[in-house]
Amino acid sequence: MPNPIDFRPVILAGGSGTRFWPRSRRAHAKQVLALDGERSMIQQTVERLKPLASLENTWVITNEYLAHEITDQLPGLPTGQIVQEPVARNTAPACGLAAFLIERQNPDAVLGIFPSDHVIADEPRFLKALQKGISLAAIEDNIVVLGIEPSRAETGYGYIETGDFTKDDSALHVRRFIEKPNQNRAEEFVAAGNYYWNSGMFLWSARTLANAVREHLPETAPLLEGIAAAYGTPQFEEVFHTLYPKCENISVDYAVLEPRSAKGEHLSHLFCLPAEFSWNDLGSWASLYEYQMETRLRGDGEGNVSDTEGHLAIDAANNYIFSPKKFVALVGVENLVIVDTEDALLIAHRDHSQDVGKIVKELGVSGRDDLI
Repeated sequence: MPNPIDFRPVILAGGSGTRFWPRSRRAHAKQVLALDGERSMIQQTVERLKPLASLENTWVITNEYLAHEITDQLPGLPTGQIVQEPVARNTAPACGLAAFLIERQNPDAVLGIFPSDHVIADEPRFLKALQKGISLAAIEDNIVVLGIEPSRAETGYGYIETGDFTKDDSALHVRRFIEKPNQNRAEEFVAAGNYYWNSGMFLWSARTLANAVREHLPETAPLLEGIAAAYGTPQFEEVFHTLYPKCENISVDYAVLEPRSAKGEHLSHLFCLPAEFSWNDLGSWASLYEYQMETRLRGDGEGNVSDTEGHLAIDAANNYIFSPKKFVALVGVENLVIVDTEDALLIAHRDHSQDVGKIVKELGVSGRDDLI
């Protein structure tokens, strides 16, 4: 019998979640919040992967503000595998560091890169797709991305243009990765039928990803290798804090996937696995509202979704309300987001929920770190 594949999930949990302000704060960001149910986003992410990977094989890349909370929320995860970035450097250095760390343990291990803030229903289908992807990623230098069939012309996601199916019909060859398009291009992609949303979930061996970083980020790779070499030694923190800020600030899509597809390497090594499970990237209050309406969790018949002790709506529709300690009354308003916390109140139009992050920037400029 062939040896079982050594699967190592790497969960990216370093984001600040500014579009979920005022609930999401620097030390209590979106990924450690229970936005959808009783468990936090990162707890749900780890839990759904448990059938395929033990906590001993799971890694989390986060920051110094969230590490303590994540440690508390994930008992049993080795604390040495909760890696705290000293500064934010986007996903390429984070993924690359994980690859170099795990390559030193087992270069054939298959890494799964997972954002910590996605909602996935149909978990048996998710696990089935993941098993298929892991098997494919374990072969040679294959890179597998889970693609989501578009349900609308979304401009907030990257896209994957696909070609023909593989000989066994298990996956699609990737032609190219495309960054977030404008509305016209997004509509063209959906109409074409061979474009998928880039879910941000990738599978590849530690060796494959490490070599890709060495090839495409030749200045950053030695820095990450130096950090990985110091892992487990008394010098690790000093080396990490010295070298990591020198790494290029770039996404793994830009750094590795787009250059490879541009070179035509899709012919043998880049694959898209179409997802047959329900997926949602909770990126803003509007997307949370839409998700809860779709799943009919808290709608009141007028399209008002409430995470609150109680609310009264008169001639009011399609609003999202979070107010755990106050009763909320709405009169004659539509399409609002209302989020009340102990020290801040957000009132925004749902169509402008993507701009909530601008508030955090303005608060930083004005020195209101107490609200960040």
